[in-house]
Amino acid sequence: MEIIIADHAGFCFGVERIIKKAEEELEKESLTSFGQIIHNPDETKRLKDKGLKISENIEEISTKKVLIRAHGLSKQEKDDIIKNNYVLLDGTCPVLISIYKKIEQKEDQGYRLVIIGDENHPEIIALKGHSQNEESVIIVNSSEEAEEISGEKLYVISQTTNTQEKFNTLSKIIQDNNTDVLVDNTICMATRNRQEAAVKLAEQVDAMIIIGGKNSSNSNKLAEMARSVNENTYFIENAKDLPVKEVLSYKKVGLSAGASTPDWIIEEVVNIMEDYTQEELMEQVEDSMQQIRPREIVNGTVIYVTEDEVMVNIGYKSDGIISQNELSSDSSKTPKDLFEEGDDIEVYVIKLDDGEGNVVLSTKRVEAVQAWKDLVEKYEKEENITAKVNRVVKGGLIAEVEGITAFMPGSHVSDHFVKNLEKFVGEELESRIINLDDRKRRLVISHKVVLEEEKKEIMDKAWESIEVDAILTGEVQRLVDFGAFVDLGGVDGLIHISDISWNRIGHPSEVLEEGQEVEVKILRANRERNRISLGLKQLQEKPFDLFMKNYEEGEVTKGEVVNLVDFGAFVRLEEGVEGLVHISEIAHRHIEKPADELEIGEEVEVKILDINPEERRIALSIKATIEAPERPERPKSAPKLKRDPKPRPKKQEREEESLFDDSALNTDLGSLLDDIDLG
Repeated sequence: MEIIIADHAGFCFGVERIIKKAEEELEKESLTSFGQIIHNPDETKRLKDKGLKISENIEEISTKKVLIRAHGLSKQEKDDIIKNNYVLLDGTCPVLISIYKKIEQKEDQGYRLVIIGDENHPEIIALKGHSQNEESVIIVNSSEEAEEISGEKLYVISQTTNTQEKFNTLSKIIQDNNTDVLVDNTICMATRNRQEAAVKLAEQVDAMIIIGGKNSSNSNKLAEMARSVNENTYFIENAKDLPVKEVLSYKKVGLSAGASTPDWIIEEVVNIMEDYTQEELMEQVEDSMQQIRPREIVNGTVIYVTEDEVMVNIGYKSDGIISQNELSSDSSKTPKDLFEEGDDIEVYVIKLDDGEGNVVLSTKRVEAVQAWKDLVEKYEKEENITAKVNRVVKGGLIAEVEGITAFMPGSHVSDHFVKNLEKFVGEELESRIINLDDRKRRLVISHKVVLEEEKKEIMDKAWESIEVDAILTGEVQRLVDFGAFVDLGGVDGLIHISDISWNRIGHPSEVLEEGQEVEVKILRANRERNRISLGLKQLQEKPFDLFMKNYEEGEVTKGEVVNLVDFGAFVRLEEGVEGLVHISEIAHRHIEKPADELEIGEEVEVKILDINPEERRIALSIKATIEAPERPERPKSAPKLKRDPKPRPKKQEREEESLFDDSALNTDLGSLLDDIDLG
C-alpha cells in the first residue's frame, strides 16, 4: 500500500498565525477567544487545556485579553469589546483584512455589496459587519437566490472557502441579469491550492482521506471536491473516525487536510494506519511524515566548532554538520568567526544522511528559505513583489526576487506587445507571482498583472468624474483624420472633427496639437464599452452670436472671399461667419460675374447692409465702401415749349376741330413759334 500526501494540506498561513498568537499569550496569562478560534474541535480542546476560554458574548468574558478568531468579527463587535475595556488581540486572517479594505473602497465608489456564501458562517457575518450599510448587503448561496438579484453597481465577492465552480456559477448569473457588476474572486489562495491539489491527487489514487473539522467550511468543500472525482473519499475529523480496515484494502491512498487541521492530527491518522499495515507501509509513512525533512529550517544547538565545520544537535536521531561552504555567503568567514559552542541557531536541512549517518546542514541557505516562505505568503495573499531583470531568454525574462530566480513570460512583461525585451534588463519591475512550485522552488511572475490593475484603478477613478455635460480638462494624446483623442486622467475620450470648431476645418491639426491641454465637455459616455464622446466647440460661443455682439448694420469691416457663385461672393468675417455680397454690390459698374472682380482668398473691405438673426444671414456690400466715380456732364437742351394756358377743348370737340377745321392748329403753332427764342 502506498500513501501520498497532497502538496497543500493542513494549517494555512492565517490559522497557523492565530494558533501561534494564542499559544504565546497563554504562556503569559489566560485568554478568551470571542467565538470558536478555528473550526476544529480537537485543536480547540488542546488550546482550552492550555487555558484558552471560548465566549460567544461579552458578558461571559472573564479574562483581561480577548482574541478575535481567524474568521474575524464585525466592526460593532470589536467596538463593544473595546468599550468594555478589554485588551483586543486581532487574530483575523490577513486575507479577510484585505477584503474588508476592498469593501470599504467599493462602497465609497457607490457599489452595493453582494457576498456569495453561507449567511450563518462567522466569516460572512464579519464581512457583512464591515459594510457601511449592513441592511443593503445581499448574501446568496444558491442559483435561485442569485436569479432574484436585481440592481446596478453591484460588487460581488466570495466566502474565502467557497469552491471555484460555485463562485463562477453564481457570479455569472448575477452578471448576466444586472448592469455594472464588478466581480472579485476573494476565494483564499490557500483554499484554492488545497482544493486543486486534493482533486489532482484524488484522480490518481484508489481512495482519498480528507481530515478536518465537521464544522469547517473549507474541509467540507475539500471533501466534496475530492468525492466528485473519487467516490472512495473518506471525510474524518480525527484518527478515531478512520475506517482502518476498509482504507487498508486499497493499494494507493491519498491524504489531504483542511486549512484548520493541525499537523498532530494528521500524524495521528498516519500512526493508526501504521499499526495495521506491513513494513512497506510503515516505511512509506515514515518517509512521508518525517519530523525533519530535507529543505526545512529547524532549530539546533552548536555542539562543537572546528576549523572547517560545525556540529549541531537538532533533536534528531543523528546530529548535523555544517561544512565551510555552507556557513555563509561571505567565503572569508570561518566556523570560529561565526559560532561558539552552546549557540542556538537555525539551520537548513540539505539531506538526512551524508553516507556516515550525519545530517547535512546549512546556515547560508536559511536566508533563502525564509525569503521563499515570504514569497509563498505573498503569493497566497496576492501581494506585489519587486523583480530585478537579469537577462533575456527564449520566451521571456529571468529575474531575481528576494534572492530567488523567477521567470517572467514575454506575454507578461507588459500590457502591450513588446518586440525587444532587452530594454528591461537591469530594471526593477513591480510584479505579481502567478505560479509557484513549492517543491521545485520555482516562480513564474507577471508585470502585466500589476500594470492592468493599476490601469483599472486609474480608469475606475477617472470614470467617477465622467458624466454627461461635465466639463473636464484633458491632454490631447493623438490626432487622426476623424478627430482627436484626449486623455482625461486615465481614460481617453474622442473629440470628433465636427465637434472641434464651429468653423469648417479639414483636419484636427488646424486647431489642436498633441500634448495641448484643452477644456472639453462630455457629450456621451458608455462605461461598458469604455467610450466617451467629447465636445470642444460646445464650450465656445457660436460665431453668429459673437458677430451679433460685435457689429451692427452700417459698420465696415474686413473679410476673406471664400466662395464665388453666379449671384455674388461669400465673404468670411473675423468671427468666422460668412456673409453674401450680391453681384450688384460688388462694383459701381455692371459686371457679368463675380470672378471678373474677385478671387478666392482675397481680403476685401465690406459694409454690413443687413443682419437677419432669425435666418442667420448677413448682407454685405463692397461698393458701399468705395467712392462712386464722377459721371460726365450732359449738353444743355433747348428750352421747353410753353403751352397756352387756355382751357383745352373736350376730346370730342378736339376731334371735330381736327377733322373739320385746322385753323385752330395753325393758330396754336403760330403762337408756339412766337414763344421760341431762336436767337
